Amino acid sequence: MQRNQVENIVEVREAYARLRDSVCRVVVGKDAVVDLCLISLLAGGHVLLTDIPGVGKTTLARAISSSISAEFSRIQFTPDLLPSDITGTSVYDPRETRFRWLPGPVFAPVLLADEINRATPRTQSALLEAMAEGQVTVEGETRPLPEPFFVVATQNPHHFHGTYPLPEGQLDRFMVATSMGYPARNAELGIVRAQVEGRPLEDVKPVVSVREVAMAREMVRRVQVHDEVLGYAVALAEATREHPAVGLGVSPRGSIALIRASQARAATRGRDFVGPEDVKELALHALPHRISVRGASSGTTAEAVVREVLRSVSPPA
Repeated sequence: MQRNQVENIVEVREAYARLRDSVCRVVVGKDAVVDLCLISLLAGGHVLLTDIPGVGKTTLARAISSSISAEFSRIQFTPDLLPSDITGTSVYDPRETRFRWLPGPVFAPVLLADEINRATPRTQSALLEAMAEGQVTVEGETRPLPEPFFVVATQNPHHFHGTYPLPEGQLDRFMVATSMGYPARNAELGIVRAQVEGRPLEDVKPVVSVREVAMAREMVRRVQVHDEVLGYAVALAEATREHPAVGLGVSPRGSIALIRASQARAATRGRDFVGPEDVKELALHALPHRISVRGASSGTTAEAVVREVLRSVSPPA
């Protein structure tokens, strides 16, 4: 390893540690979920949190944004939300006798898309270009989004009243998808006590700058990926497409997301190279939401398919 690369990786690890410590003070007992979100942030991806209301999804997103000295924006998705409510629109200004552009809430470095599956598919699709390309095209003009641009979306389980399933193209834009789950008893006691005695989110202060996050992302992209490790990630994706229970397998975009997340995980562990263990650890969070299972009533789930694929595909030595 070159000396300057070691220093770069050390800086990424230190920034990650500051962020993790800050967020975990508020989001108690969910260290693994916090890790996934921060790995996605450093890898340039986005996060989808699926869970019941009240387990801390919004708190997690707010804690991440408050730990970064960046503007935070929140969109509460509802059935009557329009695409222009997200991206922005032009409004006529009679004093200046011209149309003036009013940017929507998507123009923020950290965006919380709360209960995204309560909006119609047409409105959900307004985020596609933003999440994939970091820009928004409205009224024929393309406008870049701030860098870094990081989306944390939450959704309720599909059987909840008033929800719409996210289309496959939307799901494919999320680098990782996970759930919070109920906290352990001791963690919940701590959460309730903290809320009784104060408001923990108000005590969160920025611990990294937007510039540091942008530099960390650039450093993460330099983490080395050996051809054999790259082949392992691709083999996992191919195996999902060939699985008899799968109607729609992981696309090349999924393979790219898995490798980029693995680069970020390696960097947060202080390494400048990706190991098979990085790919294997993240596959369960980067692949299942990209898979459509045939005959879901049979009991086979996308997560079960990925676990089976991980057992059948041997990692490189």
